[in-house]
Amino acid sequence: MELVNRLAGATSPYLLQHAGNPVDWWEWGTDAFAEARRRDTPVLLSVGYAACHWCHVMAHESFEDEATAAYMNEHFVNIKVDREERPDVDAVYMAATTAMTGAGGWPMTVVLDHDGNPFFAGTYFPDTPRHGQPAFTQVLQALSEAWTQRRSEIGAVADNVRQHLTAVSGDTGPAGSWQVDAEAVVETLAGEFDPMAGGFGGAPKFPPSMVLEFLRRTARAAPGSELARKASHMVARTAAAMAGGGMYDQVGGGFARYAVDRGWVVPHFEKMLYDDAQLIGLYARLGTEHGDRVARESADWMIRELGTAEGGFASALDADSEGVEGKFYVWTPDELIEVLGAEDGAWAAEIFEVTEAGTFEEGASTLQLRHRPADAERLESVKARLLAARQERVRPARDDKVVAAWNGLAISALVDAGLAQGEPRYLEAAVGAADLLWRVHVPEEHAARLLRVSRDGVAGAHAGVLEDYGCVAHGFLALVQATGDATWLGRATALLDTALAHFRAEDGGFYDTADDAESLVTRPRDASDNASPSGTSAMVHALITAHALTGEGRYRAAAEEALATTSNLMTKVPRFAGWSLAASVTMSDGPLGIAIVGPAGPDRDALEAAARRKPGAVVIVADEARDDIPLLIGRTPVGGKPAAYVCRGFVCDRPVTSPEAMS
Repeated sequence: MELVNRLAGATSPYLLQHAGNPVDWWEWGTDAFAEARRRDTPVLLSVGYAACHWCHVMAHESFEDEATAAYMNEHFVNIKVDREERPDVDAVYMAATTAMTGAGGWPMTVVLDHDGNPFFAGTYFPDTPRHGQPAFTQVLQALSEAWTQRRSEIGAVADNVRQHLTAVSGDTGPAGSWQVDAEAVVETLAGEFDPMAGGFGGAPKFPPSMVLEFLRRTARAAPGSELARKASHMVARTAAAMAGGGMYDQVGGGFARYAVDRGWVVPHFEKMLYDDAQLIGLYARLGTEHGDRVARESADWMIRELGTAEGGFASALDADSEGVEGKFYVWTPDELIEVLGAEDGAWAAEIFEVTEAGTFEEGASTLQLRHRPADAERLESVKARLLAARQERVRPARDDKVVAAWNGLAISALVDAGLAQGEPRYLEAAVGAADLLWRVHVPEEHAARLLRVSRDGVAGAHAGVLEDYGCVAHGFLALVQATGDATWLGRATALLDTALAHFRAEDGGFYDTADDAESLVTRPRDASDNASPSGTSAMVHALITAHALTGEGRYRAAAEEALATTSNLMTKVPRFAGWSLAASVTMSDGPLGIAIVGPAGPDRDALEAAARRKPGAVVIVADEARDDIPLLIGRTPVGGKPAAYVCRGFVCDRPVTSPEAMS
């Protein structure tokens, strides 16, 4: 059959990676399902993402193989989906995959009937039988035979799966209170905490950024208590362990996606914008010398290696280079000596724990820095020379699509780092990304409807999902606090109003897709936090901040109602509700809005520093009262001196002029 290259014009680098396959790929859409009906074949759905190692493996073994592709083309209509571009499609069929197999992951392989109902699901399939797993071609042949000879059985399976997905979709359980028992949650987390290596649970270990932020806010809200001691210990131990291990790029900054071992030694080497943005913000908010250093190194890395020409941030760096996972990042003792000379090479091997046996594969080691040496100048010289040498290696590929939600996270992170370190470059980068999002991802300003992705300054066709609205609005509101520019307040509230109009569920929570979005087998709804905030928790944070800046009661009410729908998650599985828990702490204190008004100088700086140390506080600084940001209306200096107005739920205490008097 003659192939039509339908992926050549795709926005997604992942789809473009497959554009040259001998597989006759279709993008997700009604045309593909119409073709399946016309030919009376099942639909094979393959979902992955550009930085996915095992996606590359399956592509090389199967999708680039002429014989396998020919069989796929004859017996299936084949659809390729980038999970990062279509998180709605991914969510629906990942739910099916986990329900049918008990596990999930990428690449995800699902076979559907003509109505999109799944009747078979799996993840990676090898090209030859391996470890009790059938070869991909064997799977294809069995599915094709079942389709032609046992259609009624397939129909029964598809009906059962659809009924299950419908039953569990959006099932959050009865709504409870948005307020949680922080002590009980901390005890639950302490029971899962790894006291030796930090983090929670065993291998693999993912960075628990949102849970750590909940613990940080809890500790700050109860200073001197046993609760604060426990929470602070888990934060400090985990932050140090992650940044000291091989998951952190000791030479260039930035974190890999997760560690494959308990001790954070060996990572899965892909670097994701959503992980690093959250971690930059977390370390910046710690308020420690170590946290500042990690945040600075990682923010510099993000701007340097993920920044796009249009002002946004690319999605990820691949794990592989030259077809080998981690090759760009690992070292042997001989390689260190070759770059640094015998003396510095041996010293570097010792401090970075690079051994002859290796901590990774084939005698190579990741770089760890568990204890900083006394000679800081020597360390920085060694790191600079290793970075320069590493730049000569073949670099991992970059997924350069701009995802709205993750750029929203990056904006918030850069604001946190910029304010913590007084670094205007970070704030400039944050404004640049926000400008791109509004200019490219919001095609009709009056409608405030977001598009999810862009590439090279051109937006793709896919509609934004809930996390896009929540994360971008929260990023815009962070810019209001950092710059005082009320333009971002108007844009953020426009996005929030759109989300409230189109994503709200009957119980006060949120669906992940709009009410006018493409209809799928089920309408996805998941309030649990995973590697990035759920759409629901992202919206709650944005709504809380909007209320603190505007005094609009409807934003607070919407935040409370949505947060209440996550009550079961927060109390029963807090590791998957960290961002909702952090919001609950903030809500319990008001939320706290602080306006600091008066002439610039040391007195105002001291007030601002004290205000920003308060957990979850929304802080705005101005020379004088203003009427374009409601929190600043009527706020004036006191006796010519800068004054702080501390407000909870937009009810304000009397102004104070000293940090010590700030309640």
